[in-house]
Amino acid sequence: DQKATELSHKIAGLTAKASELRIAMSTAQSSKEEVSARIEAIDAALLSRADTIAGLESQKDECAKSTQEYRETVTGLSNSVSGYRLRVNSRLEKTEAHKKELDRLNLEIHQKNARAKMLDDLEKNMEGYMGSVKAVMREAKRGTLRGIHGTVSQLISVDDAYSVAIETALGAAVQNIVTDNENDAKRAINYLKESREGRATFLPISSVSGKDLNERGLESCTGFIDLAHKLLDYDKKYTEIIKSLLARTAIVDNMDNAVEIAKKYSYRIRIVTLDGQVMNAGGSMTGGSRGQNAGILSRANEIESLRFAADGLQK
Repeated sequence: DQKATELSHKIAGLTAKASELRIAMSTAQSSKEEVSARIEAIDAALLSRADTIAGLESQKDECAKSTQEYRETVTGLSNSVSGYRLRVNSRLEKTEAHKKELDRLNLEIHQKNARAKMLDDLEKNMEGYMGSVKAVMREAKRGTLRGIHGTVSQLISVDDAYSVAIETALGAAVQNIVTDNENDAKRAINYLKESREGRATFLPISSVSGKDLNERGLESCTGFIDLAHKLLDYDKKYTEIIKSLLARTAIVDNMDNAVEIAKKYSYRIRIVTLDGQVMNAGGSMTGGSRGQNAGILSRANEIESLRFAADGLQK
């Protein structure tokens, strides 16, 4: 009986365990079915999203391609920017160089105009002329002295290359005053005498005449340039006056040739070099630095030259 009881207890225990296992198995089966259902749902979801994923993969590839293209574009633009930057820097350098050149030209224009104005003021004030000459020209301007044409220097023009030689050849005569006739000269002399303004030399057109130099072969001499009066520009009505002052003076290039020409013509000719040295007729020589009349004749030329140069620089 005891064994039967033990067996009965064991059977009861096993039955209980079997029941528990059946419950566990039933639960596991339910879980399996639930997981299978979920797997099926996930597979269905994956299947339904395959096209979307494929589309996104395609978009990804396109974006990668576009990104590469944009990078290449950026690289190209960066190179262009670098090129433009170089061009800008080059133009900035050129601009700065042009600005410096412009400043230099403006300074030079200012300097030339300033000197031209100074020389013009000197010319208007007849700086360098004798007081007597200034006085006569002042009265002529006022109209109290008639028949006054001007000083020799005011009535002629000469190239810069010959201005020193001509000025030297004229000497004090560069300030001689040209008049219509002797009466005009007399009135001017009386004015100077009465006003105690000094003395001046007058050259009446009606009475002054010049003589030509009749020496053959001068033009073939080494260094000979021309007779002085032929190197000037002037109104033809002053021809005799200019010839009286310069027709017997030869202009040569230098002192060595002047000496040789003077010897050849037995010192009968007055010769002046381009730098203002003189071989006088008779054999005496005059030279050195320029005298007090220096610059009177060339002043007008320099004014014109300065203004011409300033206009050229301005353009």
